[in-house]
Amino acid sequence: MLPFRDRAEAGRLLGSALGAYGAQAEVLVLALPRGGIPVGYAVAKMLGAPLDIFVVRKLGAPANPELAIGAVAPGGVCILQEEIISGLGIPADEVCAIAAREEQARRQCEELYRHNLPAQPIGGAAVILVDDGIATGATMRAAIAALRRLQARKIVVAVPVAPASTCRELPADQVVCLATPAIFFTVGQWYVNFEQVSDEQMAALLEEASTFVA
Repeated sequence: MLPFRDRAEAGRLLGSALGAYGAQAEVLVLALPRGGIPVGYAVAKMLGAPLDIFVVRKLGAPANPELAIGAVAPGGVCILQEEIISGLGIPADEVCAIAAREEQARRQCEELYRHNLPAQPIGGAAVILVDDGIATGATMRAAIAALRRLQARKIVVAVPVAPASTCRELPADQVVCLATPAIFFTVGQWYVNFEQVSDEQMAALLEEASTFVA
């Protein structure tokens, strides 16, 4: 199975593994941009389910932007790592400023990728949350927490490849992962073609996916 030829092939294989969801009502495929969109497109097409994006933006610590102190997600959801914030002594007003800035960036990304397509309703849906792979799982955990607050009926994380330890730690209702290599450095190492997905490609896939369901 490994390496995958590209994200489209990985998505088709993942769609086959998720085939049981094709017969279920109120199933929604949500893709994490950028790399999750081609994978999610293939999954949604095979299941005959709607596809949408789920844009999550990390809140970086002021002195170390790579360190996540929280995340913002659709629906006005803001998740904060209170222990980290407290340990670093970050003032509340600075946290609010970071969150506001990232929420603005998140909305801009969402508008750019979706091209005015309406957002799919999440409440009560069985959500299949897709990415092209998982390394640390920080973004995926934030997305899961946001979907809980948005009252998704069921959360299924579906990825082609991830470390087994990361999969075990995800607080989803179900995790479907095609491959869990023992040695894992980056997601890209498990793809022959791992080119960046452009804004135009994402918009085109979302537009075409709008025809998958009546």
